[in-house]
Amino acid sequence: MIETIDPAALPVALIADMGQRARAAAGIVGALPTGSKLRALIAAAEALRDASPDILAANALDLAHGRGIGLSAAMLDRLMLNAGRIASMAAGVEAIAALPDPAGTMIDRTVRPNGLVLSRVRIPIGVIGIIYESRPNVTADAAALCVMAGNAVILRGGSEAVHSNRAIHAAFVRGLGEAGLPADIAQLVPTIDRAVVGAMLMADGLIDLIVPRGGKSLVARVQAEAKVPVLAHLDGINHVYVHASADPAMAEAIVVNAKLRRTGVCGAMETLLIDRAYPASKALLRALTNAGCEVRGDAAVRALDPSIAPAADADWDTEYLEAIVSAAMVDGVDEAVAHIAAHGSHHTDAIVAEDEGAANRFLAAVDSAIVLWNASTQFADGGEFGLGAEIGIATGRLHARGPVALEGLTTYKWVGRGTGQVRPC
Repeated sequence: MIETIDPAALPVALIADMGQRARAAAGIVGALPTGSKLRALIAAAEALRDASPDILAANALDLAHGRGIGLSAAMLDRLMLNAGRIASMAAGVEAIAALPDPAGTMIDRTVRPNGLVLSRVRIPIGVIGIIYESRPNVTADAAALCVMAGNAVILRGGSEAVHSNRAIHAAFVRGLGEAGLPADIAQLVPTIDRAVVGAMLMADGLIDLIVPRGGKSLVARVQAEAKVPVLAHLDGINHVYVHASADPAMAEAIVVNAKLRRTGVCGAMETLLIDRAYPASKALLRALTNAGCEVRGDAAVRALDPSIAPAADADWDTEYLEAIVSAAMVDGVDEAVAHIAAHGSHHTDAIVAEDEGAANRFLAAVDSAIVLWNASTQFADGGEFGLGAEIGIATGRLHARGPVALEGLTTYKWVGRGTGQVRPC
């Protein structure tokens, strides 16, 4: 066991120490009954409420620094905490505690012809590494999800939220301690040295899964360099396709909400596709511009409204995360699906339609983690899916897809129960 070292020491040694302590803690939390985990998270939620003044003071330091270095309005919104957001954070931890515990549940069971009973049982993954930016609430959300699923977690937040993350983490582990659990179950990397990220990505054998939550450059680096399995999405290039049969009032409400409710979230619409046969295209585009959104359109869209800026080729592949949207006219469901296949990121895509057949074709053909009919893409969120706080959105095909919550933080093992069976030669 490496002795506890100063944070200024080599990042590889720091992560080795944290990883070994996390591995030992994972054995403890992985064996806890549901009630013990529930009580620990309730204590952590209460500790977060009690620490609200300290968390707000720390967040004020981060906001002041963020304004000083010119963070965008969207990034400052992600960073900002207030009394309501802290209350929601604590309530989110309690909501996770109230969810069904996946660890130990049986996925399926079969009896072989020789009488051998085989079952698949959910178990914790072990040690989860979370690398995230901006949103300090991830500190509590990710820690709570990992604990409830029976995992230990190593948290590495961004430098822009360093004070907020430390205050939230201190409160969270204080609650765990009051419930009798070791602080090593949920560790926060104590330095903002960027080299620590590289050390985490190379910590195969100490960290079992890396989950990056942040901008494109962070996720791209993680996916390129990691020796540890990664659960992530790179972009949220999400589409809303307004079919010819769409109800105009519904279409306007969904499109404006999907783009502008919160422009900086990964579920925000970035491209609007309008069927050429849709009868209220001008009004739909006007609803966006009247709400303060810049529209960049193809030639057909600009023919409807010449004041709209022309879209460049790069616009169809851009995650704006601000009040900008690209817009194109398409001929039917097949062309909409083809556009999404060419430019989407397999995150979240929606159709607005009254025609059930068209909607079902879209839902079946679009290869995204989340597909929606007559609903805003801003529902791409674990809480909205009834999963509690999410640890991230996964757009790959393996292990977990869409909002990743408790079940996505488990794996399984096969358990066989026999009565003396031996395999014939």
